[in-house]
Amino acid sequence: MYELIIENNGILYSPLVEGKIKWTTERKGTPGKLEFNVVQDKYLNFEEGNPVRFKKDDKNVFFGFVWSKKRNKDEIISVTAYDQLRYLKYKDTYIYAKKKASDLVKMIAEDMHLRVGEIEDTEYIIMHRIRDNETFFDMIYDALQLTFDNTKKLYIIYDDFGALALKNIDSLRLDLIVGRDTVENFDYSTDLDNTYNRIKLSYDNENTGKREIYIAQDSNNMTKWGVLQYYEKINEKTNGKLKADTLLQLYNRKSRSLSIKNALGDVRVRAGTSVFVDLPELGDISVQNYMLVEKAVHYFSDNEHFMDLEVKGRDVWS
Repeated sequence: MYELIIENNGILYSPLVEGKIKWTTERKGTPGKLEFNVVQDKYLNFEEGNPVRFKKDDKNVFFGFVWSKKRNKDEIISVTAYDQLRYLKYKDTYIYAKKKASDLVKMIAEDMHLRVGEIEDTEYIIMHRIRDNETFFDMIYDALQLTFDNTKKLYIIYDDFGALALKNIDSLRLDLIVGRDTVENFDYSTDLDNTYNRIKLSYDNENTGKREIYIAQDSNNMTKWGVLQYYEKINEKTNGKLKADTLLQLYNRKSRSLSIKNALGDVRVRAGTSVFVDLPELGDISVQNYMLVEKAVHYFSDNEHFMDLEVKGRDVWS
């Protein structure tokens, strides 16, 4: 059973829900979203900005705010609510120095009056950064990308039932198996669209007046696929060789995408978590390993809970 509560001026409403409730999370640049239809009666009264709380079997799932309402002639109100990550879509200009990505998240949360939960220390110090007229999402992901490029550690920002959280993906690994017995269908695809077998980085050293070049490449895959070059100009002094090697290790293989349809639902599964995927026969590869969830869409009704998942990875494929 689930519980849906809308609060307006201190009054709690538990509206009659028509149809399914849909909860969507994506790993990057998108707030969590809850979509549902409610029946208007003489008691129900709520408006945009009101808090929304959703639980399943007494487990916390979603806390956010009514963002939009749409009504039809049958007195059905279609509601879309977002969690507080929605406020990271607004823009500002930040200049900061000697800060970690975790520090930046705390700074933005304070400025935007966001409630903060567990923020893991991202450790890597960013020496200097100017982010002009960008969304808070873009600023945060820029810092997280710099952290990943230099440490190989991937961090996920998400809303944990009304509290902003930042965690390493290792902290979000679930003891859940997704396999043929628990899914209705799946789609598997491979491509070279985001594959690079040659990494070239440049850094303009102001002290020496020279441009430093860092290259990492795989000659075998260059022969096999042609030269797929990634080029980036480093704006600050970092370990160029380490970053080039790290990017090559990450991108020097074809991308594999897997969409899972109508799996048995588990409210712990959200974008950024990892689940064990057991699909031993996918044509060119066997998947019996943990996969990172890029997108999760849950569907709830009175007696059913299913989810669609998009999982994607490189190093995690066996």
